[in-house]
Amino acid sequence: MRTDEAVRLVAAARTDEELFGRTEPARRYRQLVAALHPDRLGAADPRVRAEAADALARVTTRWRARGALGDYRLTRLAHVGDLADLYDVGADRLLKLPRSPADNDLMAREAHALRALEERGDPRHLPYVPRLVDSLVARDPATGAERQVTVLATAPGLRSLDEVRRAYPDGLDGRDVAWMWRRLLVALGLAHRAGVVHGAVLPRHVLIEPDAHGVVLVDWCFSVVDGGAVPALVPDHEDWYPPEVVARRPCGPGTDIAMATRCMTELMGDRAPRALLDFAAGCRRPALNARPDDAWRLLGELDQVLERQYGPRTFRPFTLNR
Repeated sequence: MRTDEAVRLVAAARTDEELFGRTEPARRYRQLVAALHPDRLGAADPRVRAEAADALARVTTRWRARGALGDYRLTRLAHVGDLADLYDVGADRLLKLPRSPADNDLMAREAHALRALEERGDPRHLPYVPRLVDSLVARDPATGAERQVTVLATAPGLRSLDEVRRAYPDGLDGRDVAWMWRRLLVALGLAHRAGVVHGAVLPRHVLIEPDAHGVVLVDWCFSVVDGGAVPALVPDHEDWYPPEVVARRPCGPGTDIAMATRCMTELMGDRAPRALLDFAAGCRRPALNARPDDAWRLLGELDQVLERQYGPRTFRPFTLNR
């Protein structure tokens, strides 16, 4: 098997059967490892080596996690996250398994943040964030490495803002973005009142339920509880972050508000009306202390802008079937 073939196979496989085959999974596993191993690549292009290294990590992680992990039986790979793979374990729950033990601290951050939200947050708004079902340590019997694992309750039918933008490349009508923006501010209001800053409000982490107009803010691995600096940046998204994050300075509610605002303006693209662009500019000022820091108050201000722009609020069906 060639390296490029192995990389494509790993990227496309959604289940263990697709990755390792049905009849001789151990043989397929050895073929993949051999094709992706750095010793095989020699002086290959750095990009090829990076792709192969990432694919190899996913192969070994999924091989070791086959079957069951603790009390959870892993069925299919449901999502590939920034630092972890998420497996369907039934009952609308996902098991989040980091690809590297080096990210255990970020996994622990997510568990800590979700516990803080449940303990301190308004119960009415908890559906806007994942629910932590379980947190456990998985030990690799082959290497002895330990990985911090979480199990999260999920809602079916969620789609990311990345998917929304791809479905509407010419931009969304501001009236469709309005309900997403409003509900994202509710999620941030819940978090900030609980002393939690998400730290990575990116389109891939904002999930919507199109029919019911639901929003869930996921991936709290980069969060900060009760003050401090965001611990890391999501690779390939460095330009999304406000200056305080890049400079490793303490963050605040305005950090999340700036990133959430960019998510919304990116959705509208060239279709954004001037009133919403002006509102957004105030939310994305360079200095943290110059930005709004109360998502609930900002929600009220947004409602005023929306009413002046579009009139009284009404339900507007939204489809995402492309």
